[in-house]
Amino acid sequence: MNQLTASNRSLPLDIFRGMTICFMIIVNNNGVEELAFSPLKHAHWNGFTPTDLVFPSFLFAVGNAMSFAMKKFESMSTGAVVAKILKRTFLIFLLGYLMYWFPFVHHNPDGGWALNPIDHTRIMGVLQRIALCYGIASLLIYFTSVRTVWVISALLLISYWVIMAVGHAPGAGPFEMVGNAGYRLDMWLLGEHHMYHGEGVAFEPEGLLSTLPGIVNVVAGYYAGVFISKHGKTYEGLTKLLLCGAGCLFAAYVLNFFFPVNKKLWTDSFVFITVGLDLILLSFLIYIIDFRQKKAWTGFFSVFGKNPLFIYLLSELLAETLDLLPGAGGQDFKEWVNGGFYQSWFPGAFGSLFYSLTFMLICWLVGLILDKKKIYIRV
Repeated sequence: MNQLTASNRSLPLDIFRGMTICFMIIVNNNGVEELAFSPLKHAHWNGFTPTDLVFPSFLFAVGNAMSFAMKKFESMSTGAVVAKILKRTFLIFLLGYLMYWFPFVHHNPDGGWALNPIDHTRIMGVLQRIALCYGIASLLIYFTSVRTVWVISALLLISYWVIMAVGHAPGAGPFEMVGNAGYRLDMWLLGEHHMYHGEGVAFEPEGLLSTLPGIVNVVAGYYAGVFISKHGKTYEGLTKLLLCGAGCLFAAYVLNFFFPVNKKLWTDSFVFITVGLDLILLSFLIYIIDFRQKKAWTGFFSVFGKNPLFIYLLSELLAETLDLLPGAGGQDFKEWVNGGFYQSWFPGAFGSLFYSLTFMLICWLVGLILDKKKIYIRV
């Protein structure tokens, strides 16, 4: 990672990305998960909550940013472009893997320290999916025509639907958590010790197979960025963007009857509902910021938008560190702070929310310091 000075930035894109990171930090760090407001938690299985929009919005923002970055590739050789894409893909994936391996060591009950076992470290995850979706989408867009990219995107969605429909284990439904085609692939290639266990069983919500439809979120973000750079300053262009968003929502509604909206499976209907909402939200930001010139409120979110990857990593590592720190009465630090302060003063969901907001503001403060020093960390 290196330090760069921001230049030629798009303020609506920064704010869109910043709002995504801000909300991601809040929902990832509920003070007491079971007490949190329901919109701040993922849908248990089928269904949709505001929290479910966060991750696909990050992928959409990655694609949107690519529409500006791709212009730089025009002056580079093909070999240099491929090397740059692959390097960035590898580094983001590696950062995600190291984040799950952190803190790398543990204290043995009989004394001494030992390295955390790699054979029990989660392989896939949020950053790993971002890396793979970015890398594949970038290569598709760079090497093929617009029409070919959209045809391949459609084939990815159709193929995923077909594989899920026919590839489930005998006796299991195609869209059940255990036994679906994606679960079977992850168990075969990754193994249960390298998968997420937060659902009580080995199940990878950022699995290998469900990465395929995630690529479409990046592609949609890229072409939305291309369209905005050409037509985003006109009411006609903004209207088309809104209509496209509404069309995606309608498609999601129809598909939901056959392939239910499900974030953990990243179903085709989930792709359409998230792309549709992202198009509408981005249109709204462009209208407010560029058309109406209402920019006074944007400073807070731009701090997150200018260092998104770094601030996200900071939030995850800080949360993991707080879980490791000791508190009073045999509790970890997070439990102690929530029980001793937030839940004492604001019992229930509000106490959980205020903890999340405090945590988010700490991360924002670090981002503000970097912004004041004109430090923008990129991979």
